[in-house]
Amino acid sequence: MSEPNRSEPTLVIRGGIVIDATGERRADVVVANGRIQEVGEGLVVPTGATVLDAGGCVVSPGLVDLHTHLREPGHEEAETIETGTRAASLGGYTAVVAMPNTNPPLDSADAVRNVVELARTATAQVAVAGAITVGRAGQRLAPMAELAALGVRLFTDDGAGVQSAGLMRRALEYARDLGATLAQHCEDGSLACDGAMHEGAWSSRLGIPGMPALAEEVMVARDIALARVTGSRIHFLHLSTAPSIELVRQAKAAGLPVTAEVAPHHFSLTDACAAGYDPVFKVNPPLRPQCDVDAVKAGLADGTVDAIATDHAPHAPEFKDLPFDLAPPGVLGLQTALSLAITELDLPLTRILALLSWQPAAIAGLDPSNGGGQGGVITPGAESNLCVIDPTATWTVDPMTLASRSRNTPYAGRTLTGRVRHTVFKGEPVVIDGEAQR
Repeated sequence: MSEPNRSEPTLVIRGGIVIDATGERRADVVVANGRIQEVGEGLVVPTGATVLDAGGCVVSPGLVDLHTHLREPGHEEAETIETGTRAASLGGYTAVVAMPNTNPPLDSADAVRNVVELARTATAQVAVAGAITVGRAGQRLAPMAELAALGVRLFTDDGAGVQSAGLMRRALEYARDLGATLAQHCEDGSLACDGAMHEGAWSSRLGIPGMPALAEEVMVARDIALARVTGSRIHFLHLSTAPSIELVRQAKAAGLPVTAEVAPHHFSLTDACAAGYDPVFKVNPPLRPQCDVDAVKAGLADGTVDAIATDHAPHAPEFKDLPFDLAPPGVLGLQTALSLAITELDLPLTRILALLSWQPAAIAGLDPSNGGGQGGVITPGAESNLCVIDPTATWTVDPMTLASRSRNTPYAGRTLTGRVRHTVFKGEPVVIDGEAQR
């Protein structure tokens, strides 16, 4: 760890309870030149320093989202890097992993460099996920070594699963040699058959084409087998069914290098929400029955699931308002994920923050052990990427007040518990008292 920076402090977070991977303690946090200078009770506030009140709040390492669709380039009508990272900051995130299903897709060095350049002035770190295959078409591998040389540590064809087992095996072998991780959207296309919601009682009742849970589970099982053969790290995106969670549980028990995430909508909503044919409830993988929701919650509680990831997927109204079977899947998530976790999960706040901060930071290779500044212990010398959370505050979701360019939240009108008061990125307060500063 670097020596504490002894420059004149510019920021003091005062009166909070600090929670990180080492536990919790009451402390003030003093910041200078983007790094934490002191952590302790009753610290003196230097003249001229900005003071952020953390009374009644928790001070945590900034949240890290493994699964964000920023839409830029190509779909700026739905979201931009600027608006998406502003939403992230308001939700307590200081880093997001940008998914590669943009237009053009992030499958080349030029495309990655473009996003990196666009993100230079963003209010959160944007880590780029590269595509596994060229055009995300599942036919031939993208230039993974070239992208890894630019800092890409996570590769995925998110939105499409890699259908060929042979190609996925080769990709895993390349990723292993590069020290990278592959993240899989688990969907067997031959089983999914363009289903628009979960195949079950509700799809039959509504007459909406169904997607069987088996489409997810078959690919989870296949890729666990490939991880066993190759010894490569694989991360499973937005798992949603009880058998998928159980397969990951068994893989971890066998010592395989497997991690998994779930999205908030898969522990807070069920397929019954589609009863009114409202396409705001269309997601991929689809909302599942209550038994799967319960299994997702159990996986979060027992450590089978490593991270809560938003799968923030904005869509312009003219597309999301199409009939259910024609509308694109996806919901907003960055400003509601933390609150949904606090509201819906019967877990200690320390566990929730692990799922939202330091564990996803490690999966993405953004934590201090990988040379990054996200999700680390709040201690002198560490980079100052922090969020201050009021765990008892209640608020009602209003789509019109969200920072995203899109409005497709399924939680409109819902009252949630827990809200971000302040967010600090690289030592700069980018959110103060719940208001974006730029």
